[in-house]
Amino acid sequence: MKDIEIARAADMKPIARIAQHLKIPEDALEPYGRFKAKVNLDEMPELSSNPYGKLILVTAVSPTPAGEGKTTTTVGLGDALNRIGLKTTICLREPSLGPCFGMKGGAAGGGYAQVVPMEDINLHFTGDLHAITAAHNLLSAMIDNHIYWGNAEGIDQRRIVWRRVVDINDRSLRSVTTGLGGVSNGFPSESGFDITVASEVMAVLCLAENLQDLQNRLGRLLIGYRKDKTPVYCRDIKADGAMTALLKDAFRPNLVQTLENNPAFIHGGPFANIAHGCNSVIATKTALRLSDYVVTEAGFGADLGAEKFFNIKCRQAGLTPNAVVVVATVRALKMHGGVAKNDLTVENIPALEKGMSNLERHVKNCQRYGVPVIVAINRYGPDTDQEIDVIMTRMEKLGVKAVPCTHWANGSAGTEELATSVSEILQTTQSDFKHLYEDDLALWKKIRRICKKIYGASKVTCEPAVKDQLKSYEEQGYGHLSVCMAKTPYSFSTDPALLGAPSDYSIHVRAVRLSAGAGFIVALTGDIMVMPGLPRHPAAETIGLDENSQIEGLF
Repeated sequence: MKDIEIARAADMKPIARIAQHLKIPEDALEPYGRFKAKVNLDEMPELSSNPYGKLILVTAVSPTPAGEGKTTTTVGLGDALNRIGLKTTICLREPSLGPCFGMKGGAAGGGYAQVVPMEDINLHFTGDLHAITAAHNLLSAMIDNHIYWGNAEGIDQRRIVWRRVVDINDRSLRSVTTGLGGVSNGFPSESGFDITVASEVMAVLCLAENLQDLQNRLGRLLIGYRKDKTPVYCRDIKADGAMTALLKDAFRPNLVQTLENNPAFIHGGPFANIAHGCNSVIATKTALRLSDYVVTEAGFGADLGAEKFFNIKCRQAGLTPNAVVVVATVRALKMHGGVAKNDLTVENIPALEKGMSNLERHVKNCQRYGVPVIVAINRYGPDTDQEIDVIMTRMEKLGVKAVPCTHWANGSAGTEELATSVSEILQTTQSDFKHLYEDDLALWKKIRRICKKIYGASKVTCEPAVKDQLKSYEEQGYGHLSVCMAKTPYSFSTDPALLGAPSDYSIHVRAVRLSAGAGFIVALTGDIMVMPGLPRHPAAETIGLDENSQIEGLF
């Protein structure tokens, strides 16, 4: 059956039943229909006294068109840990409408390792992304309005850095001119749209600890500069309070379930190639207080999602991960070894061995953080036993166990061995977690360390203006912030066609941006876009309603 058919055939339990499994009181549950709800933590004051459970991160090799199944593995592992009697909750990000209608399709897992209700999760869900869009664009409107009514803060229209957002891929909106049509429409100005998940408001919502922290972070959003180049923040035009009001409900974590009726928090959705790529801190910490084990994922490969999970999310939230699962597939590794997509069903040991360099670098990178690592081999039908053995043998030489998994076809039964192995690691190996860089390291040195230690670059360059901007950020008191690299997810390098584990190459940082509210500096590399475009044949062409008014083509 197709993923959507499997999801529709699921025996979903009322969300109140799922909440009972986590001992969430009825007063704290705000249902959105029968099968999804928000959790009002104000009704659970005793939660903060609960000890944390174990935190498990699921990451992956550099993604290819062949697919890796990171979300599917996260769901499968969570189900399997529950299957062997360990109270476990999974934490995922909310899908963006952009990829859903673009080229990726849905983002709720697949096969018999899914979160449901799948269609709701992939579309409007509980309205969080709409609230983030509205809050972001409210600030945009208030900036223009502030200038129209006299510009008391002296904002230089040429130096406004705050753009607009919409959660649809639309390349035509990357650069726009606003305020045309005469005096009553304001002042003409250059602007543009980013995709909502790239908004700093999204990052702020995902990193805030509570509503007061949320408003404080929103107040620190940099919106532009005056003519003397001094910064202007959201709080200066008094937009932070109204934005917080718009985000009050969106800030509450969303509770749903897996196909096997295990709890899942799905909250927040920043992309890992242009933001920090992790679900919300509030959802993760809530799950850790309610469960013995929490399985979460970070976007794209370990060079992006995992690096930002460790150095941004864990640093800001004070979290200590206990284990890392790196997902790989035979076919993805063969693509990294040079095999064309149409030839991946044919056994090719030499190509697999060549492509293993990508997995090995990701594993070694994760080991840098002092966290125990295990590899999940997401097995597909054409994979041969010999190919699986190659991966297991190569990982054994690194002192890492690799476990074949068949959760897509078999649900938790297909990841039971992985769950047992993860449980054993957590019981026998102590995490010695450490960050890649110290807070007081200079910003440019932080960028260089990520590029050299994680990406394997031999040289890191930038224009003089970039170093001048970084120095200015440090003089303004932002030198302690983390760095959020924006680069292609398809390669360790900035060239998406350079697969495997390239070395002896250069990374050029073309620009840097201050995300003071989120608490990091964004370093842009390559041709990375904050507003994607639709492909020649977008997924939207095949999405619609069937004769029974049910959605088809979504996944």
